[in-house]
Amino acid sequence: MPVSVSSKLKEKVRHLPGSPGVYLMKDRLGSVIYVGKAKNLKKRVSSYFQPSRSFTSQPKIRALVEMIRDFEFLEVKSEPEALLLEGQLIKKWKPRYNTDFTDDKRFLLVRVDMTRELPRFALARFKKEDGAQYFGPFAHAQHIRKTLTEMRRKFGILLGDTHPEKLADGRYQLYTDVRSELYGFENIVSKESYAERVEEACSFLQGRSREWLEELKERMREQAEHKNFEKAAELRDMVFALENSLRKTRKFERATRFRKNAADGLALLQQALGLDAPPVIIECFDISHISGTFVVASMVRFENGLPNKSQYRRYKIKSFEGNDDFRSMEEVVGRRYRRLAKENKSFPDLVVIDGGRGQVGSALKSFFVQDLEPPPLIGLAKKHETIIFPDERPPLRLPLSHGGLQLLQRLRDEAHRFANTYNADLQSKRIRESILEDFPGLGPKRRLVLLENFGSIEKIKAASMTELQQVEGIGPKLAQQLKSFLDTHFAK
Repeated sequence: MPVSVSSKLKEKVRHLPGSPGVYLMKDRLGSVIYVGKAKNLKKRVSSYFQPSRSFTSQPKIRALVEMIRDFEFLEVKSEPEALLLEGQLIKKWKPRYNTDFTDDKRFLLVRVDMTRELPRFALARFKKEDGAQYFGPFAHAQHIRKTLTEMRRKFGILLGDTHPEKLADGRYQLYTDVRSELYGFENIVSKESYAERVEEACSFLQGRSREWLEELKERMREQAEHKNFEKAAELRDMVFALENSLRKTRKFERATRFRKNAADGLALLQQALGLDAPPVIIECFDISHISGTFVVASMVRFENGLPNKSQYRRYKIKSFEGNDDFRSMEEVVGRRYRRLAKENKSFPDLVVIDGGRGQVGSALKSFFVQDLEPPPLIGLAKKHETIIFPDERPPLRLPLSHGGLQLLQRLRDEAHRFANTYNADLQSKRIRESILEDFPGLGPKRRLVLLENFGSIEKIKAASMTELQQVEGIGPKLAQQLKSFLDTHFAK
């Protein structure tokens, strides 16, 4: 049974260029459901809507085509450029009908159980907090299996299939079979001498996953240069998946390290600031603006030395217009703790202000004007990373290696990142909304009324003719012109 195609889609396909590029298929909600590359955009995209083509008879392709309601395309200069752009867009949109090459199940880790007297080297799919040391991930399961076998010969290590025996003198006999002669290493070892073998093997593993990543990238480039684009795409997918896995590995290692250091950092911070107890809950405020515009603030919250992102807050400055960090800080700190007091919620153990004495004074003032008892409060001035107190104590400069200062820096940097992200979001929204200024049928008042009614340019574009006409001053003709204008000039 042929798939019905709307006249709008057919018309859009007819106007496609015959150049290389990337196309994005969308469903009725405007969500990207598939990203593909093409040597010839017109030929490739039109093939989806021709039932006689054999590939549309495949169940997955047919299901995709039935869901397509719109598409976008991006022209590029060459097929290799299309190949790379396709991968970038798949990573960005994660469409349901693309192969998900962020999936790293095809990759293996090497697990070394350091809790045992004689650590063994084994393969694992997932990293756990079990006291073991993990290396990888590694592309090509067969390669890492072969590598482990070679490492047993090269370093004299034990794999997961061995059961050494402890001798009366405290040393170990690694093998009781012919392997004791095959591998060429001393078969009876002390715990210390075996630990040296493990250390050498671990150092070797630390470099292998990144070496293989570079090898994959080089092979991908070679295949693209020889116009073997299907093979290049396969290698590209493996590169993306391995890079994603490596990021997860680094992220896991950082999180584990932070957890390990958090308790020490809190204790050191308590001592440096003269607090009665470690500051388990810390909240930090930052103000962000660009040349006095898009002034916003952020509040981030750390618990036990780690971020609790569910408690992060963003603020628009409401009490005034312009660029005044002191007034902005007074406003947002006041709003935060007035709300907590009203809800009978506890204040944090420590409040950190990104800034110097002026910002700290403004934050403290917000408590006094509301007759609230302030919690311990400090500022962290960027210059020399100086800690500012709200009382008569002189500024404090801790060594950059101090665990308490490093915790404050992570907190401050996170608040800064969160504020800047909000600022960028508002600017992007303002830029998107400015497209209404290019539509000649709307004056400033009707533009404002439209945005107030629908909330965003995306919702105006998605509105039906009936919904548009319910807005004061928008008649049938203007509604139709506006809808056509947004369909042509604005893409989600």
